[in-house]
Amino acid sequence: MTISAEKEAMILRLYHVEKWRCGTIAKQLHCHHTTVFRVLKDAGLPRHRPVIRPAEIDLYLPFIQQTLTKYPDLTSSRLYGMVQERGYKGSPDHFRHMVALHRPRKAAEAYLRLRTLPGEQGQVDWGHFGHIEIGRARRPLMAFVMVLSYSRDIYLRFFLDARMENFLRGHVGAFNDWNSLPRVLLYDNLKSAVLERQGDAIRFHPTLLAFAAHYRFEPRPVAVARGNEKGRVERAIRHIREAFFIARTFKDLDDLNAQAEHWCRTQAADRPCPEDRAMTVREAFSKEQPMLLPLPANPYPVEEQVAVKVGKTPYVRFDLNDYSVPHTHVQRTLTVRADLVQVRIFDAATMIASHRRSFDRGQQIEDPQHLKALVAVKREARQHRGLNSLTRAVPACQKLMMHAAERGANIGAITNAMLTLLDLYGAQELQAAVEDALRAGASHSKAVRSVLERRRIARGAPPPVETRLPEHVRKKDTTVIPHKLDRYDQLTLKGNDDE
Repeated sequence: MTISAEKEAMILRLYHVEKWRCGTIAKQLHCHHTTVFRVLKDAGLPRHRPVIRPAEIDLYLPFIQQTLTKYPDLTSSRLYGMVQERGYKGSPDHFRHMVALHRPRKAAEAYLRLRTLPGEQGQVDWGHFGHIEIGRARRPLMAFVMVLSYSRDIYLRFFLDARMENFLRGHVGAFNDWNSLPRVLLYDNLKSAVLERQGDAIRFHPTLLAFAAHYRFEPRPVAVARGNEKGRVERAIRHIREAFFIARTFKDLDDLNAQAEHWCRTQAADRPCPEDRAMTVREAFSKEQPMLLPLPANPYPVEEQVAVKVGKTPYVRFDLNDYSVPHTHVQRTLTVRADLVQVRIFDAATMIASHRRSFDRGQQIEDPQHLKALVAVKREARQHRGLNSLTRAVPACQKLMMHAAERGANIGAITNAMLTLLDLYGAQELQAAVEDALRAGASHSKAVRSVLERRRIARGAPPPVETRLPEHVRKKDTTVIPHKLDRYDQLTLKGNDDE
């Protein structure tokens, strides 16, 4: 940095006359400290040279280096405890910093450039792209990425989770998009592919094995801590983040997937092929496609299948939402089969309900026919309960209801009216009135009420007044069955025996 002669003179004066330090001069004059050093060096060496003091750890460096040579993976905290026992008084943070300077470095590992034949290999992985809000639900936005190792053609599809069903849906989508598939698919050690691994002993996920057997490809996991083996899909995910996803706007998941499909078939396919930059990915894929495996005649089913328990209300809980079922299937265990669009509910092999799938949270997705049938059954049950109590108290009412039904009258309204008359006049009087109405050919509650009024006037009785008594008053005459008292005698006899 070039400075004026006036500032150089000021630096020299502040340093030699005012005895300011170089850092203070640089801060006050708003210049870099190396500029101050250069001016002082050009005018002669600084008056104060840095003093190198011995560090407390210097005494223990031979022991530390010897120990790290023998145990290169020994942690700094354990090494700090060892030198502390030998008299070291420094702080653990400074010790950790000094050990990092003297720890032996591993030799840099060289990697071979991996090349594959056309149609031989594809690589698969998930990429996390934040979250998406759907109503009241906040769901993860996961990108399924499959890359053909030779042509570097990319298949990209976004899902709302990374469960096995979506993992397989991504495979099926890629296979259908290419109308073929590679012979080997390379996976990271994710749970959808590898359940357990001990060295070279690998236990694959049984669902993935069944899927691979159906499409006749070989699932192959990469070695532990060997990300270079699936670098093609890793670079593809990085390319998706930088060239597709960043600063992109979309209305919903379907819109995002439509944009992703268009990007894969246009911009991503027209980029230079890394294997041979003289041709594009599209041209390399056209060369590779004849080498890929053909698809089987029938696709693999990738529906989610879950057993659910129906409680007292006619709903099943699936993926944060409630879906209605017929009221005849409450208190039972049913099966839910769902894809990305539809939720179907089965009782054994019979489908009893079908709904459009919701990815919101806490929603009640209902079929109006399910609720209408439940309301009708409830109303009919209430009507039957009232009719049964009425016919038990007044047997003649059964014949009255039969005549009313024959002429198309409202049985529910007649039942409610007759129950009111039963409370006002009593069972014996109502029985006689119903018999008189039937002899006159009438079958309506109004005719029975007229007969009751005539009989009351003939007796000279006052009109009945409806009284609503509390429950404890209505039940005061309820028969109480006393308990046997001989049990108390047994307790008394037992007490005498103890004495």
